[in-house]
Amino acid sequence: MSSRYIVITGGPGAGKTTLIDSLRRAGHACVDEAGRQIIQDQLSIGGQALHTGDSRLFAEVMLSWEIRSYRQASRHPGPVFFDRGIPDLVGYHLLLGQPVPAHVTAAARLFRYHHRVFVAPPWPKIYTTDNERHQDFAEAVRTHDAVVAAYTQHGYELHTLPRTDVAARVKFVQRHTAATDHGATGRPV
Repeated sequence: MSSRYIVITGGPGAGKTTLIDSLRRAGHACVDEAGRQIIQDQLSIGGQALHTGDSRLFAEVMLSWEIRSYRQASRHPGPVFFDRGIPDLVGYHLLLGQPVPAHVTAAARLFRYHHRVFVAPPWPKIYTTDNERHQDFAEAVRTHDAVVAAYTQHGYELHTLPRTDVAARVKFVQRHTAATDHGATGRPV
């Protein structure tokens, strides 16, 4: 199963979600980032599970969300593209300068993805803030570095996405996954 689960990670504002949305429009199964939806939900209910609120609670809610998303992805035939994965939670603790809890490490070991992980590098030209993304660019770079360290620690092979338009990024991902997986349509992805 894990060979069908392909992660796109990196810091905020590096084009991950735009790439995921393009892959979805191309007919691929995709899983949205947990953090953005959790932030929207927490803000709407006055909750504290936020990066700017109770960051440990935020991490726990994200971990639960990611595990649930991982399990639900088994319903899809062919590859499934994830906007972040469970090792991102290891990176989140590294970013915060907190020890990584044993259960987070256990989850990153148990719930595995394809060995090839795509990393969107920090890109000042496209970086913006929005209602859910309040980090400045320096924190986006630190987040990138933390998730790269987390995926490396967990034995993944990292491929940096080119700093180019989304169509070229889609082709890059498809070219690097075509030899290992086929989508529901039977064509390489």
